[in-house]
Amino acid sequence: MTRAHPSPAPSIRAPLWLLVLVTLSGTMAMHIFMPALPLAGADLGASPAGMQQTITLYVVGLAFGQLIYGPVSDTIGRRPTLLLGLGIYLVASVFALFAPTLEWLLAARLAQALGGAAGITLGRSIVRDISTPERVTKDLALLNLLTLVGPGLSPILGSYLADGFGWRAIYVFLVCMATAMVLCAWRLLPETNLDRSPLAFGKIARDYGQLVGNRRFLGFMVGGACSSTALYPYLATAPYIVHGQLQLPISQIGWFAAITIVGASVGSATTRRLVGRLNTELFLYMGAGLSLAMALVFLGVQAMGWLNVPVLIAITFLLTTGCGMASPAGLSRALSSAPGLTGSAAGLYGFGQMAAGALGTKLVGYGSDPAISCAVVQIFLTVVALGAFRIAVGARGGDGGEPQGRDAP
Repeated sequence: MTRAHPSPAPSIRAPLWLLVLVTLSGTMAMHIFMPALPLAGADLGASPAGMQQTITLYVVGLAFGQLIYGPVSDTIGRRPTLLLGLGIYLVASVFALFAPTLEWLLAARLAQALGGAAGITLGRSIVRDISTPERVTKDLALLNLLTLVGPGLSPILGSYLADGFGWRAIYVFLVCMATAMVLCAWRLLPETNLDRSPLAFGKIARDYGQLVGNRRFLGFMVGGACSSTALYPYLATAPYIVHGQLQLPISQIGWFAAITIVGASVGSATTRRLVGRLNTELFLYMGAGLSLAMALVFLGVQAMGWLNVPVLIAITFLLTTGCGMASPAGLSRALSSAPGLTGSAAGLYGFGQMAAGALGTKLVGYGSDPAISCAVVQIFLTVVALGAFRIAVGARGGDGGEPQGRDAP
């Protein structure tokens, strides 16, 4: 499924601010709505478990969408594919705005995620299309840095919108943003894929089948997916822990969600800084191990009735720091375990991340105590991650992975 990257045409330009906007829009709709779960649940007559499914289905939509848009854009072009996805995102946001029932909202959220996945997939693809080989890594790093602000600020914005104007104000904002994105993409975004190819479903299926049969890749993918999404159960339960248990106002929920972005950023920065000095696989165990330790502390603190605001902040920060440490190392190991299939491996890895996140947000809905449920699911995810990493590391040399010796970053 991978092809030689063609030289970008110097005359093709795409506004970086627009690529940032479409890229962050995919996850923004998930994070911005999270603080409003209790308010929307009360308005729609839905239980906390039912409202948590609005997060689960959104993650599911992002998972499947990322598998679709890449191959489609390789065939019909980036511009029409992105416009199609943004159009779906806009229409679904309108339906969510006027949702009269939970079922209506769930369907709208799933469609919104399927549309939003186009921005995540194609924003990065367009950067690869228009950047020279010497600049593509720097440009992608800048894009990732800028889009990291979105998930961090979205819950804060959502908290204030929901607290001041009601939960539907969030969808008024998303409809306005989606409308602006569609118009700007239509007017300003050129076609950047100059090397389109036929859509070969058979080859795509064979590539994915080869990856699933690669024990080393599969271990790193499952481990990386579970360790990097151990924060998702917290995102789904934070409104009920912060507002319901700790009795803080709705407007404060977003700040607790933003802690996850800070922790993950610190963890990722730590890995990037030290990866050349230490074995890459060490970060897998350190990151997942730190997250597991914090999940166990979370469970113990809640069981003893000791949970308070400073303790919750400390646990969340350290747990997500572990997520941030393991995530880039897991992705690096997974991609290097599948030479010649980097594009397919990246798509399948992204699908695995979203699938693990969906599983986590689904499982937390089964418990009566949100904090206990969150801690138990986080323990489950991090134990699976450590086991998968162990299997992957033990599968050296058997699946076409990278040479043995010191791991490359």
